[in-house]
Parts: sequence; C-alpha cells; structure tokens
Amino acid sequence: MGNFQPEETHESPSSSKSYALRWKHENLRQIILVAIFSVALLVMISLIVYGQGGKEISLVVDGKAQTLETREGMLNEVLDEHAITVSPHDEVSMPLNGAIEDGDQVTIKRAVAVNVTADGKTEQIYTTKDTVQEALVSQGVKVSDNDKVYPAVDTVVKADLNIKIVRVTKQTAKQEAAIPYKVIKTADPSLYKGDNRVIQNGHEGVMVQTIEKVFQDGELVSKKMTGKQVQKNRVDQVIAVGSKKKPEPKPDPEPETLVAAASTSKSSNNSVADKVKKVSSSSSSDSDTITKDGVSFKVNKVLNNVSMTAYSSEEEGIGTKTASGTRVQEGRTIAVDPKVIPLGWWVYIEGVGFRRAEDTGGAIKGNKIDVYYDSLDQALNFGRKKGKTVYVIGPVKPELN
Repeated sequence: MGNFQPEETHESPSSSKSYALRWKHENLRQIILVAIFSVALLVMISLIVYGQGGKEISLVVDGKAQTLETREGMLNEVLDEHAITVSPHDEVSMPLNGAIEDGDQVTIKRAVAVNVTADGKTEQIYTTKDTVQEALVSQGVKVSDNDKVYPAVDTVVKADLNIKIVRVTKQTAKQEAAIPYKVIKTADPSLYKGDNRVIQNGHEGVMVQTIEKVFQDGELVSKKMTGKQVQKNRVDQVIAVGSKKKPEPKPDPEPETLVAAASTSKSSNNSVADKVKKVSSSSSSDSDTITKDGVSFKVNKVLNNVSMTAYSSEEEGIGTKTASGTRVQEGRTIAVDPKVIPLGWWVYIEGVGFRRAEDTGGAIKGNKIDVYYDSLDQALNFGRKKGKTVYVIGPVKPELN
C-alpha cells in the first residue's frame, strides 16, 4: 500500500486569517443586533416571572375593605403573612386552603356570641347572621307561629345579645254552665192583690261552653270562650199575681173603749182582753221598723253572714237583660237566689245600700248576692265580701222620711 499524503491546499495561512477578519467586519452589525435582542428577551422573561410571583388582593372584614400585597399562593398563607386570624365560627367567602389570584376579593364576616333562652335552659351560640330570626334559623332553633320571641325577630344581632323564646300553647276544653230561668209574672183577677201563685216551676238550662286556654312556658295566662251550644233549654217560672181588690177591713174598737167595757162584766173581760192583745200585737210590729240612711222601713226578714261578689255586663257571656226581664242598672240590680230573696223585692245591704233583686245566676245559691257594676274593673275591685247583714224589705222600695 502506498502512504497517505495530506491534501495540499493552494491557500496560505495568511490568506485564511484575512478571510475571517473580512467576515467579522461584514457581519458586525448583525452580531450587535443579536446581542441586543438577547438582552431584551432576558429582561422581558425576568419581568414576566416577577409579575407572576407578586399579587394584590382585596380583603373585606366586617364591611371594611383593605388591599393586601403578597407573593403567597394560598389564602391561609396570605392571612398568616399579614397576621389576620380567623375563628372557626367566622364566615369566609372562599376556602382557607384555596389558591388566590391577582385581583381576588376575599370577604370575612366575624361571628358574635349571643345567648338563647328557650325551654327552660340558656345556651350560647355564635352567629354571623344579621337579624335574630336569621340567627335562630341558622342554628336550627325551632320557633312556632304562636311562640313569642324577645327581642323582635327583625332586631339586629350584636354581641352578647340575650334572646328569649316563650313557648305558647293552646288547649281547648268543654265546660257546662247553667242558664238561669226567668220569672214571668202575669196578672190574675181571681186572686186578691198581694197574693201570688206559682203556675209553672222554673228550671235552669244547660249550656256547653268551649273554652280556649293559653299557656306560656307551661303557665296558664288567659282563657276565653270561643263557642257555646245549648244542651238543655231553660224553663221559665210563671207566677200569677193577684189583681183583685181586697175588701175594706172593719175598724177595731179603740183600746179605751175595750177597757171601759171590761169593767162592766166578767164575760166581756175575756173578749176585751183578746182585743187588747190583738192591738198590742199590731203595735209590736212597729218594733220591726228600722232606719237606714235616713229611711225607715219594715223588715220582712234579716239575713246574716251573707257573702257577696260583683259582676258586670262587660264580662264575656254576660248580657244586659236580667232574669226578671229588666235591664241591669248599677246602684239597683243584684243577683240572688229566688228561694231566699224573691225577685222584685228590695233589700238593704250593710255598707252597700238599697238594692233590688232582679237577676239570678247558676253560682248564686243560698245566702249569696252578686252586685252589678257597669265597669268590669269596679266589679273585679269589689272582690269577695263575707259576713254581711241583709235586710229583706219587700216589693216596694222605702221612701225617704
């Protein structure tokens, strides 16, 4: 084999060097432009990287806004960076571990503690709601339509507010009440004046009342009648009142005449003694005459230890018409037991004055009287009085002396 011979060039080393210098001179402008472009590109990339790392967010706490600058990526990191604490009860518009972007708005609403009293116990709750009603609903506290809430449900919530819920329940019950019978008087020409005769006995009726009772936290606070139905009709009492005029009685001899006649014979003495006794008996009736408030009157009978209450037409279910057919009148009308005081008779009550028995009542039995007042407040203030003395007079009211 032959030896390998290096290729010979026809250019000398000096010519190659001059070629490089000539190329550099011709491309210097391009080299400078490339360098400037590279530097600008590097600066631009640096600005982009820096811009992606820095952020501005808007933070609103309880309605107050502020701007935060950060290079952190998570919300909890931003809050820690600016020493902003969040309690477990606070309301945050986004998750604490959520990523944030430049320009985000984060809202934090601080929770406040309030005290709720219901069903016999008090509990402290934390809420971010604006009103009492919203706070109760958010905590699952049930409030019925009948319940009462203090303060009102539209009250603005503030720290340490005391909220009280009063449970209101209603119960309906049935109860029987007596319907007093009326006394009807009719004129009877076959009877003498002053004589009466019962034609028909009276009987009370029965009424079933529907009573609604209202309880607040288990305590009875009110009751009212919401309905009524007659179960048994009453039977009115009918009394015949005599209208026939009585014959004029013959006058009795004067006592002096009787005494004079007594001295003439023994037999006549007995007759005179009887007549004198009759006159004396007639005179003794004057001892039943008493004077009260300047008025003298004879007493039919005296009732001791009488208990008294009062009533008013302003009460539920009480009308203005009495059992005797008259209209109630303050200062005159009383309710009595007709078996003790006949209807239409006048009485004098110690400490009260003259009154007329015009009404009856299911609870008025025996020595008991109910005094009428127009005002319910006066009737309630009257209360219950015991140990009163009542003078039963008769159907005619005594006149002033």
